[in-house]
Amino acid sequence: MSDTLLIQTRDLHKDYPQPSGDGVLQVLKGIDLSINRGEIIAVVGPSGAGKSTLLHMLGVLDRPTRGAVLYNGEDVFALRDDELAHFRNKRVGFVFQFHHLLPEFTARENTAIPALMAGVKMRDALARADELLAEVGLSARAEHKPSELSGGEQQRVAVARALVNKPDVILADEPTGNLDSANADMLHDVLWNLSRKTQQTFVIVTHNESLARRADRALTMRDGRIE
Repeated sequence: MSDTLLIQTRDLHKDYPQPSGDGVLQVLKGIDLSINRGEIIAVVGPSGAGKSTLLHMLGVLDRPTRGAVLYNGEDVFALRDDELAHFRNKRVGFVFQFHHLLPEFTARENTAIPALMAGVKMRDALARADELLAEVGLSARAEHKPSELSGGEQQRVAVARALVNKPDVILADEPTGNLDSANADMLHDVLWNLSRKTQQTFVIVTHNESLARRADRALTMRDGRIE
């Protein structure tokens, strides 16, 4: 693991209007966090603690109410919305509990899609997809569509897709939450091997105790704060 600082949050707050229209719901209450390049961080805590909201802030999917998120010292929320969209596509990879693969495309094509959206030529995007599918042990399944893959295989395709643009960080929200223990363990091995081989940074929201124990750090969130 590198000691190079990659991401910082400073006094990060996120409020949402109450459904009743009466006041606001404070979801994040002043998060200060530093993440190094190549680090695997697990974020744990009870439902409603703000874990997924923190991930959304780190992934610039939503703007904070106040506070800052810095990548390599740059305040990303100083960017315009169109610049944020480009940043998100190039610099951040996402893996969710449900893989969200497009059913009409093969594993290879699904993996290549973010690269094509970033303007990479088809030949180069597919070559990168082949490389990543080999990394996650799915070369033999590259031409299969999601319906022909197991749940664990589909989630490994989602990991390959998240990596295709060589992002700074992979943000994973309960990536093993929909998998049995054998497939969850296999996915853990994939994530750790990728991190150690490529110095890839992962921030993983999880209730899986085994995954949290393997992380370089496990952060516990409760009531919108890191304990």
